[in-house]
Amino acid sequence: MLKKILKFLLILIVLCALIGFLYYCYITYNNINITPEYEIKRTESTILSPNVETIEENNKTISNVLEEVSQCVVGISKIKSHSGSIFSSDGSFSELGLGSGIIVSSNGYVLSNCHVTGEKLSTCYVTLENGYTYEGTVLWSDVDLDLSITKIDATNLPYATIGDSSSIKYGENVYAIGNPIGYEFRKTITSGIVSATNRTIRIEEDNKVSYMTDLIQTDASINPGNSGGPLITPAGDVIGVNTVKISSAEGIGFAVPINVVKPVIEKFVTENKFEEAFLGVYAYDKEVIPYVASTPNFTSGIYVVYISDNSPAISSGIQVGDIITSVDNVTVNNMIELREYIYSKKPGDTISINISRGYVTRTFEIILTKK
Repeated sequence: MLKKILKFLLILIVLCALIGFLYYCYITYNNINITPEYEIKRTESTILSPNVETIEENNKTISNVLEEVSQCVVGISKIKSHSGSIFSSDGSFSELGLGSGIIVSSNGYVLSNCHVTGEKLSTCYVTLENGYTYEGTVLWSDVDLDLSITKIDATNLPYATIGDSSSIKYGENVYAIGNPIGYEFRKTITSGIVSATNRTIRIEEDNKVSYMTDLIQTDASINPGNSGGPLITPAGDVIGVNTVKISSAEGIGFAVPINVVKPVIEKFVTENKFEEAFLGVYAYDKEVIPYVASTPNFTSGIYVVYISDNSPAISSGIQVGDIITSVDNVTVNNMIELREYIYSKKPGDTISINISRGYVTRTFEIILTKK
């Protein structure tokens, strides 16, 4: 039996060898090329080259955009430098409180933080990128928003493009530009992402507690001198004004969304004035209420927590505890949206406010007054 198996295997080996020899003779006689016709390369070589070019190209584009926007960023001080420029390198700079601002029109309107420029009718000193310093007058400010608009006597200025802060999303790339802590660090650019939107922070100053709401959170580094500078997209659009940072943590800074101040900028630029309409209501959204009260429970609208004396709101019948759901049939879900809408109006305009009070809904017609 074993002999038969060995004999069979021997015959099989001989047949395989014979078939292999005949196949070799066939392809040799017919000059058949069995080598692949495509070229084999390492994947690193075919992938790395175009990617490097793309990265370099994108960096160049972003660099150009950032350089253009940085021309619109100014330094702001409350004290005039003896050297004539707050960016002087002779040492006088260190004695000055310095913040940043954003040129928003060619004829000298500058957007910044209220805590940088001071409140309405304050005087501050604005230094342009070219080193020239101008005396500026604060024409408008909102302490709660920490925003202000200052006018300097200058023309033909480069100015920033205002973007749309309502369209930003988590994870989007952003850049902050400002003037932190000294001449050698002016026009500092930091990069990061949008970490969150609609953030609320608690601020304790002068034995008072306040809340800044609906802020953009970013991990782009925001230093004290960056206050009032722009938070921009890779396209160069300003989507926020840098305002505060968490000092006890790294990479947690905040900017005020630009949309709230758009109507104010537009009126100054087109009419060279802004008559602020006054409603007299302060309200919190559902994200803020847990910080200040435990009883209100609502899913949309804003909860009225304060009404100014002698205001159109208090004389209309609106009460603390009412939930404002819409204004002129425009839905509002945070105080930023309400402010933005009121800023678009003029004193004397009539608005219609819808509220819910428990299980009751009411509509109030209110004539806005001048603030």
